[in-house]
Amino acid sequence: MTASGATTQRRAVAAGDLAGRISLGLAVGVGATFLALPVGAVVVRAILDRPIREAVGSPVIVDALVLSLVTTAATIVLTVVFGTPLAWLLARRTFRGSGLLETLIDMPLVLPPAVAGIALLLVFGRRGLLGAPLAELGIVIPFTTLAVILAQTFVAAPFYIRSARAGIGAVDRDLEDAARVDGAGGWSLFRHVTGPLAQAAMAAGLVMTWARALGEFGATILFAGNIQGRTQTLPLAVYSEFQVSLDSSIAAASILVLAAFAVLLAVRVLHWGQAIDTRSAG
Repeated sequence: MTASGATTQRRAVAAGDLAGRISLGLAVGVGATFLALPVGAVVVRAILDRPIREAVGSPVIVDALVLSLVTTAATIVLTVVFGTPLAWLLARRTFRGSGLLETLIDMPLVLPPAVAGIALLLVFGRRGLLGAPLAELGIVIPFTTLAVILAQTFVAAPFYIRSARAGIGAVDRDLEDAARVDGAGGWSLFRHVTGPLAQAAMAAGLVMTWARALGEFGATILFAGNIQGRTQTLPLAVYSEFQVSLDSSIAAASILVLAAFAVLLAVRVLHWGQAIDTRSAG
């Protein structure tokens, strides 16, 4: 190949490389803008617009915020108490039906929220599988604060269970065996060995569970209703206020956006990202 031909070829390669970089840059720019701009618009509007800042202190928003914090805290407690044994069982035991159990636990992750709400009604409604016997005892769950907690737990707990299972499964069993030789067992073994070694994955799962519970809408509105001060959480307040006052709706939405951003930032700053990746891979 002549020198002029080689030069022409290099120029063609350079031109193709430049075109590729420009195309990549445009695709990245459009994608990032599409994902970030709507979220940024909510936050900027809430910060700069005085009526929206005033709406943050409205009784509807305050009640919804308090209720969301209370119910999500209860959801976290229920998830840890009942989800941790499930995660340990799936990580440490192989038994007939384990695959089915794992599939059932993961179902809320893929179910439409409205379907989750109907499913909860079929179980805990006045004529449901458990609702009817409970009603005879004077216990009514639908359209109460307890219904909000159950709805949040149903849709959000699988995030923790999956993450905790991955974390527990990654703990070296030799370390547990060594602890057993030293006399540790049962709860003591989990508390002093397995739990601390799996805590990053468990913490990541809890954070994601809290975020999912905070943003829950569909199952809550069908199973618990939208009653201010009793079942109206922040996502439901966004929906209700949108029909009355756009400023109040944006104010509630901005709180949810900032909470979600804080959760994701905490996950990365505290180096829990690897735990989340492990959970997703599992």
